[in-house]
Amino acid sequence: MLEKLFKLKEHNTDVKTEVMAGITTFMTMAYILAVNPNIMGAAGMDVGAVFTSTAIAAAIGTLLMAIFANYPFALAPGMGLNAYFAYTVVLGMGYTWEMALAAVFVEGIIFILLSLTNVREAIFNAIPRNLKSAVSVGIGLFIAFIGLQNAKIVIGGATLVELFSLEGFNAANGVEATFKDAGITVVLAIIGVIITAVLVVKNVKGNILWGILITWLLGIVCQVSGIYVPNVEAGFYSLLPDFSNGISVPSIAPIFGKLDFSRVFSGQFLIVVFAFLFVDMFDTIGTLIGVSTKANMLDEDGKLPKIKGALLSDAVATTAGSVLGVSTVTTYVESASGVSEGGRTGLTAVTTAVLFGLALLLSPIFLAIPAFATAPALIIVGFYMLTNIVNIDFDDLAEAIPCYICIAAMPFFYSISEGISMGVITYAALNLFTGKYKEKKLSILMYVLAVLFILKYIFL
Repeated sequence: MLEKLFKLKEHNTDVKTEVMAGITTFMTMAYILAVNPNIMGAAGMDVGAVFTSTAIAAAIGTLLMAIFANYPFALAPGMGLNAYFAYTVVLGMGYTWEMALAAVFVEGIIFILLSLTNVREAIFNAIPRNLKSAVSVGIGLFIAFIGLQNAKIVIGGATLVELFSLEGFNAANGVEATFKDAGITVVLAIIGVIITAVLVVKNVKGNILWGILITWLLGIVCQVSGIYVPNVEAGFYSLLPDFSNGISVPSIAPIFGKLDFSRVFSGQFLIVVFAFLFVDMFDTIGTLIGVSTKANMLDEDGKLPKIKGALLSDAVATTAGSVLGVSTVTTYVESASGVSEGGRTGLTAVTTAVLFGLALLLSPIFLAIPAFATAPALIIVGFYMLTNIVNIDFDDLAEAIPCYICIAAMPFFYSISEGISMGVITYAALNLFTGKYKEKKLSILMYVLAVLFILKYIFL
């Protein structure tokens, strides 16, 4: 049955590989279950309800990806988009969270229409092959940077970012952390990177997942032996699952269906919708480009078969998510961890979706996995993505320079969509002003995108 549904042999994979890949993807993105309620809670939303809705929205979106496209990509409420929702739209612009959810709903409907009319597919296909490889490389550096930050190996400082030090960490966060909390987690993360790298070099099946579990287990040993001491005020929690409250699933009633369309015709509402639309569209396209390029899913023309289904899944999931009470649902770059484990079909996505469902019942276990344990996975996956740099034609400078700018922009600007914007603008400009557009026969859509990106920077 699984062979018929997911065509495993056709994709040179098997059930065990797909399940391991799905578990790995879930482990690297399970943090959203803890982070999203905290961020959305700042907008005045019920934290418990947001936790439940986050898990349900992630499960629905990821299942849709498996059904519509048979791809190993996972979806969940997007990081960055949730912060924009809470801190900019609600706290900054004075919207209620109910009005913000209405903006997400409208964005989702527009996304569905754009997906059905091939607009998003055309944008994906218009991006040149070299730039597609650059997106993959840029995402690699971006998620490695996220991993380094999550582990506190890299912290903010006088030079914007710097290597961890207790003094620098305490100064940046205004807390009193010690080696027994902040320090030891950094050491464990570094050890985790080495362990994961050794497993990768040894070609151990499930190496990234094993790296996460071993790093977490080492942390538990450190806590039990007193080497690691939780410091809640500094953000360092117990690594042991807490079942003191038993197993209970918070109700979503406080936020379910609470959409307020009273400001739907205001100019500011349209700006909010466009901002959600822009970031989600190009984050998703960037993730699909990067991860599918790494997984060799693109055809000989650089197109992704069944991309319409992939794009439609996040559009429908965004619409459903707004009704459930969460911000924009998008394709997660952490899907690359599962792809690196060999995931190639929707069975990987189904596995991840099932785990999001189980997380509702086993939340103490999943929420106990610390950021320093998943950080090594993101850092090593960043390496996997980086290897696509060999596919960029550096002999053609009109191709190479835009790729370089795209790659650099993603980690420096902390945004996949900004990397794509910078890459497209530079690519179009260089090929136009040097006359190379004639021989390359660039799609007119590339120039349209470049103009839209420029207008976005001017007016937003």
